[in-house]
Amino acid sequence: MAKSMIKRRREAERERVDHYEATLRRAQRAPRPAPDFARALRDAAYGFTGVLAREPDAWRPKLKTRDPARLRLAAARHLFARYPVPFALEEIWLDGSGLNADEIALRRRWYVVAARGRSLWKEEAKEWLSRKEVHWFLSSPGDLGFDEAIWLAIARSYTEDIGVARRIARSKIARTPRAGFAFWREVTRFFCANPATVAEIDDLCDYLAARHEREPDYSVVGRTLASLRRQMLEWHRDLEAVARIEAARRQAFRAKGGEDEGRWAGSPLDDWIWKPTAGEARVRKEQFAVTQLVTADELVAESRAMHHCVSSYAQKCVSGQASIWSLRRSAAGNAKRLLTIELNRQHRAVQIRGFGNRLASAEELQVLGRWAKAMGVVLPEH
Repeated sequence: MAKSMIKRRREAERERVDHYEATLRRAQRAPRPAPDFARALRDAAYGFTGVLAREPDAWRPKLKTRDPARLRLAAARHLFARYPVPFALEEIWLDGSGLNADEIALRRRWYVVAARGRSLWKEEAKEWLSRKEVHWFLSSPGDLGFDEAIWLAIARSYTEDIGVARRIARSKIARTPRAGFAFWREVTRFFCANPATVAEIDDLCDYLAARHEREPDYSVVGRTLASLRRQMLEWHRDLEAVARIEAARRQAFRAKGGEDEGRWAGSPLDDWIWKPTAGEARVRKEQFAVTQLVTADELVAESRAMHHCVSSYAQKCVSGQASIWSLRRSAAGNAKRLLTIELNRQHRAVQIRGFGNRLASAEELQVLGRWAKAMGVVLPEH
């Protein structure tokens, strides 16, 4: 039996209602979870139970945020803060990404001590900062993070020019490892006395970090901004030379095949060490060594230290036509480069040069004579 018009209209209306309700169910968002205040209190109080300024149960937050970081900061303020502290100290409750557990614990301790009104210098900071620097740290502006505030404080202890201090705080100095703190404090003092732009400080920091890693005793004391610029340019030229030599080495490696060990094969002769007897030595623990240079870094470093062009012989080393050796003398913990020697395939000395291409001294030739006799090297007649 055919449906009446009224019945068909009612069914169509029910279908429209069902479709509308289904659409609403799909579009309706799930209810937002309530802020997790208990978790925020647990996270903030972890490790500091015995030093709370207020009881956790006394917290009556009126926050609408559900952001765990903001809740954790609010909980920390409730639990510890008797006095306001700068953003540099509060930042750790908001974001600890990129920091290891020890660094996170250190920064939280600094916050707790300062927020409770205790002496930050006495209890935590005296290993790193002076009393005056702690004062500047606690007075740091709100746009600086923890490390930036520390280096601003250090810079302000060396200069009254807040602009210079802020440039240092914004530079790569503020991102240097804590292990080199003493060296970078010295660098900060240098830039306070020799102001530079943030860009130039960053460029020089790249050079200084590489130099300090290679020479832990390196110091900027007594240097000028002009001398550092010159050294940085020489370092960049060295990097370019290393890159060219490495490119040639890799090309030769690909042509020959085999395993790339990051060095060229070099001469089969071993390195050599000679310790003079007590009667022969000029000083206690004197020692001579002849070492083969088999990497781009070693060759360029020899060229730079000895002020000659041995790095231009890289292609001969890579191809196996020659090998380069360095005679060095060490005594009392100090090592000094004396001579650079080029050997051909037959282990015959082709060139022997000292600093600035000077000729070998009689004493140095005596040491080389011992090396040549021990290793089967042929020296030129003098």
